[in-house]
Amino acid sequence: MRTLRDNTLLCGPAFAFIALYLLLDWATYLDPLHGLNITPWNPDPALGMVFWLRYGRRAAAPWFVALLAGEVLVRGMPAGWAVTVLGALWLTLAYGAIGEALRRRFSGCDMFDNSHGLFAWVAIIVGGTVVNALGYVSLLAAAGLVLPAEWTLAVWRFGVGDMVGLVVSMPLIWMLASAPGRARLRERVLRWETPAVLALSVAVLWLVFGFIAGAEFKHFYFLFLPLIWAASRQGVYGAALIVFALQAAVVALLKWSGAANIAVAELQMLDAVMALVGFFIGIAVDERRQAADDLKHTLRLAAAGEMAAALAHELNQPLTALAAYGKACEHLIEHGDRADLLKGTIGRMVVEAGRAADVVRRLRDFFRTGAMRLETVDAAALVSFISQQFFDALREHGVELAVDVGETAAALLLSADRLQLELVLRNLLANALDAVKTRPAGARRIRIALARLDGERLQLSVEDSGDGVSAALAARLFEPFVSSKASGMGLGLVLSRAIAEAHGGQLRAEVAGHGIFRLTLPALPAAAHGL
Repeated sequence: MRTLRDNTLLCGPAFAFIALYLLLDWATYLDPLHGLNITPWNPDPALGMVFWLRYGRRAAAPWFVALLAGEVLVRGMPAGWAVTVLGALWLTLAYGAIGEALRRRFSGCDMFDNSHGLFAWVAIIVGGTVVNALGYVSLLAAAGLVLPAEWTLAVWRFGVGDMVGLVVSMPLIWMLASAPGRARLRERVLRWETPAVLALSVAVLWLVFGFIAGAEFKHFYFLFLPLIWAASRQGVYGAALIVFALQAAVVALLKWSGAANIAVAELQMLDAVMALVGFFIGIAVDERRQAADDLKHTLRLAAAGEMAAALAHELNQPLTALAAYGKACEHLIEHGDRADLLKGTIGRMVVEAGRAADVVRRLRDFFRTGAMRLETVDAAALVSFISQQFFDALREHGVELAVDVGETAAALLLSADRLQLELVLRNLLANALDAVKTRPAGARRIRIALARLDGERLQLSVEDSGDGVSAALAARLFEPFVSSKASGMGLGLVLSRAIAEAHGGQLRAEVAGHGIFRLTLPALPAAAHGL
């Protein structure tokens, strides 16, 4: 029952397929060899291949019927019934084998999503068309329809026709065969630059084939201009559209101009190469855009993680204060007659709650928009505050921490977003702690140093007794997903550098036998804080 129902549902698409197949066969029946089905461009097998990919082996019967109908209606059946039926049977089996190879290779994925898939698709198409041409032309030669001296030429022309037809036409037909593909293609077509690309294509075609009767396509390379424009701006979908449009225009010019003296097969090979160049450029553009989107998403996740860590540290103090004030309120309520103290304690709770809300709001604004709230920050006090947060972790792992604040840096003030700088310092200290954990006990040391530089600048150095950063790693350390830690995502330093640069400073790692990170920030002038 299920097979019968499936075959019934296939009837409508099968009739539409046969009709469209015959239309393509008639429109591109150009420069045939002895009136046979040997032409330099066969886009109809591309339609059949997409039909096979969609319906599998159930597409064999409609394809066989379409091939027979093409021989009768388009070419007048020059080979006779027996050879025509055998030829159609061979082509159905050969095309079906290519279709099955494509179905197995691209099961559950799109063949035009990445360069590896495109390479595999091209390899299957080229290999399959070569075998198909050898078998089909040998059958015609055995029937005496192709002379032995013409066998090589016939194989070349038929193979080139199939290969060019599949390479040029199949991507666009494949995209049109699915709703998501049509939606993406429609989005490309409706862009403002699509008419401009088509206008350029028309101009280039006129330049290359303006005198079609005597053209030798020596200016063929101009056709790459609209193709590269479409591929680089609209990806593989734009490339598929413009490749098919250019090919259809070239064939139309050849078909209705009567330019019999042009080496059509060589021209079609140039078209195939042009198409592959366009597809590779388009896929490279799509892959780059996808990688950029994935990176943005990952950075957002990393920012969320950094935000969670920052909130845990920043909310610790107000939440602790709220808990203490809450216990004080309970105590005052139990003993009564202390309304003034109770009111004051509740007021302090409101203040701490407001402080916690402000922390959440500022961190949220930064991670969403990069907004900063500048305030005057004491650099030494900031280092002391962050160091205290790591006290328990440092003691647990036996790490010796030294804080060196030079006399000239002791009173340095910064105009900065305190919460953002705390994130940077916390990240540098956490990395230093991870680096020294692998060292033996007694050799685990971290040093934080503050120094004033010329030009009213502050330098904060975080050094550790770990293995340090190699020259190769230093060149890539601040790139996304590059980390010296086995479990690290390589995004903390990216965010830290972004914060440093947003404050007009810089963050860098030095190549040495131990870990050295330097954070440089502009300091307030001495006159601003009475120095």
